[in-house]
Amino acid sequence: MDDTPADLEGWVHSVAAALGIDPEEVPIGLLLDVTRETAHGITRPAGPVTTFLIGLAAGRGLAVDDAIATVRARLPRTPSES
Repeated sequence: MDDTPADLEGWVHSVAAALGIDPEEVPIGLLLDVTRETAHGITRPAGPVTTFLIGLAAGRGLAVDDAIATVRARLPRTPSES
């Protein structure tokens, strides 16, 4: 599989359908952004684990945007953000 947006979208649609999830509910860009921010701001393995935690929170009823905002609020600030 090539690493292109079309391949990613196809993968997400396929897996979402297999899991009984509407693919339109998957905010791919936001999840990729927060995963990258966490991996760079904390440690690389924290990226996918944090994304999993966001998914768990969403599954328990927290809005994905709220879960992402909670994660971002806990990330260390860079000097340009102070």
